Amino acid sequence: MRYAISDVPIIKRMLRSRWLQWSLTALTLLFFVLAIIAGLVGTPAGNRNFGIVFVWIVWWALLILLLLPFAGRLWCGVCPIPAPGEWLQRRALVQPRPGGKLYTLGKQWPRALRNIWLQNVGFLGVALFSTVILTTPLATALVLLGFMIVAIGTSLVFERRTFCRYLCPVGGFIGLYSQIAPIELRVKDTAICAGHTEKTCYTGSDEGYGCPWLVFPGGLTNNMSCGLCTECLKTCTRDNIALFVRQPGADLLKTTGHKLDEAYKGLIMLACAFIYSTVLIGPWGVLKETARAVGTPGWFAYAGIFLALNLAILPGLFWLAVRGGQWISQPAQTTMRKLFSDYAATLVPLGLTAWIAFSLSFVLVNFSYAWSVLSDPLGWGWNLLGTVGLKWTPYIPGLIPYLQVPVLLIGLTAAIALALRTARQHGQTPWAAAPVTVFCTAATLGLLGLYLA
Repeated sequence: MRYAISDVPIIKRMLRSRWLQWSLTALTLLFFVLAIIAGLVGTPAGNRNFGIVFVWIVWWALLILLLLPFAGRLWCGVCPIPAPGEWLQRRALVQPRPGGKLYTLGKQWPRALRNIWLQNVGFLGVALFSTVILTTPLATALVLLGFMIVAIGTSLVFERRTFCRYLCPVGGFIGLYSQIAPIELRVKDTAICAGHTEKTCYTGSDEGYGCPWLVFPGGLTNNMSCGLCTECLKTCTRDNIALFVRQPGADLLKTTGHKLDEAYKGLIMLACAFIYSTVLIGPWGVLKETARAVGTPGWFAYAGIFLALNLAILPGLFWLAVRGGQWISQPAQTTMRKLFSDYAATLVPLGLTAWIAFSLSFVLVNFSYAWSVLSDPLGWGWNLLGTVGLKWTPYIPGLIPYLQVPVLLIGLTAAIALALRTARQHGQTPWAAAPVTVFCTAATLGLLGLYLA
């Protein structure tokens, strides 16, 4: 069941309008630049600095608690990071120039790197230093500035939004979890699409540009690679592309055809949810201090454990679970690599709910810093909106565990259902899903133990 919400006239006008998307992107760019300035010249106190509070608390809450579960990759459609590079490519800010020619060297991204492995590596790099980045305004500013410089450089050399598609560390996990969202951008009728030889949704026209994400919309089967920029809605001359409201998690119902890089993304995200929950909000302050002491022997030990957990221990345990299911369901009909990748779809709801549970405790406790920072974004003693005197107040701290428990149980239930579905679609007996179910249950119990302790 799905409904083409973009066929509602007012919504269609909004999605086809370039001014709405451009205005939202310009607004996020304004906040992005302010976050960089605050990091470079503002107070070094993280809880009084706009860069720390509005990037890692306000934006993070918006992304994890609202946008990802309900709107998928909507953030990518208004993200400020690729905007300057894209404007340079187009030599236009809002309206397209006739022909839609892009000013770039137009190099194609190497075929061997057309996956999300580099996004996995980039996310691990940021996550490894997260205790410093999340609390030090200068570090946050340098990271954000680095993202934008790489995005601009990439846009000048490579075609379209190569940075977003293959490099952005944030875009990797947004794409993974966008498969849960109850919206999708798809063609209405594949037969009409097949008969449209011009393929203006991909090549561009006087009405707009070819898909910035290097995706042919007619071939879309999930949300991972669609940035919801709606450029194809503007350029399709057959009015054959729509934004649909659909069943949540519809992409995951097809539990075959997943890739190893996506599987590792799911495992990395789950491992990092554990590490963040333990180090950042756990009761062991020595762990947080060790993670912040970059360059010390203790930090190298932390880094070794961090990388081992992400790249070997958790993937190894998951591999054993999948292998156990294959052994139960002999004779094996599918290769282990394919089973490993397909069963990893269970990690999508499990990981997203783990991050939501983590974010609830992190965000609700710290969100009140935003009111005073709004009045004094640089920590220079201003009181622009009269809110600088509002004190830090944790919101509903006693209720947070009661929110985390059902969230985690919803993720576990969805993961078990996907494990059973994966077994069935691979011709295995339902018992083949048992080891992966045990893995998912153990992960949920571990997180519950951390949050309820």
